[in-house]
This record gives sequence, structure tokens and C-alpha cells, in this order.
Amino acid sequence: MKLLIPPPFQALFFSIIMWLISRQFLNANFSFYGINIFASIFLIIALMLLILSINKFRQVGTTISPLKPKKTSSLINSGIYRYTRNPMYLGLLLMLSSIALFLKNFISFLIIPLFILFITKNQILPEEEALENIFGEEYKNYKKKVRRWI
Repeated sequence: MKLLIPPPFQALFFSIIMWLISRQFLNANFSFYGINIFASIFLIIALMLLILSINKFRQVGTTISPLKPKKTSSLINSGIYRYTRNPMYLGLLLMLSSIALFLKNFISFLIIPLFILFITKNQILPEEEALENIFGEEYKNYKKKVRRWI
């Protein structure tokens, strides 16, 4: 693993950057009717994804730590994992989208693609390599059937 920082803390870092940007570039602020409701829906979906995926790890009894993928004892491909290989990272992405909406700042949204690139390069790709080493063809077949994000 390249990083020693848990992904939730990485997302927190990106959200702080978004907040700082929103305070610096007030001319990029926007709003529309129901924006907070829309942001809340994103947040609720994000929390649901996180809860469902964490519960699946607990049910199976495998490690949830993304910092120790080599300790993974089971390949999870049921539940939410039938639709996305990375529901936890998708949940963090939706949380950042929710925060961007709450901040009501166009420039804050530019941080979201940076998060996607960062988490993919530094978390997801190394995890996928480790899982491929552990589960071989079973994981390769899973990758063919299920998308990385959505």
C-alpha cells in the first residue's frame, strides 16, 4: 500500500480544501431552490452505501482496513458489491458531492475529480492488485462483471 492515511481522513482533507476554496472564492457561489434537500439526499445515500458495505464486511468476517488489503480473507461479491466494487469510496465521493452542494460554490466542485483521481491511484489500484494476488481468477472475473465505481 502506498498510503498510510485511511480514506475517510483523505476525504476529510479534500472537504477542508473545498471549504477553504468556498471561503476564498465568494464570487463563485450559487444557489437554487431545494439545494439543501438535494445535498441531504446525497448525504443519506452516501451513509447508506457506507453502512451497507461495512455491514457486509462484518457479516463475512474479513478485514475492513483498506491499509491492509493482504489480510483480506474473503472476496465479497454480493449485496451492494454486486453493483460496485468500491461502495465505500463511492459513499465518500457522494459525501464530498453533498458538501459541495451545501457550500454552494462552483469551484468547490472541482475538487471532486481530484479526489477520484487521488483515491483511484493511491487506494483502489493498489487494493485491486493485492486482491488479484490473493484471489486470482475469481477476482479477475469479478472485475469483468462489476464496475469500479458505478
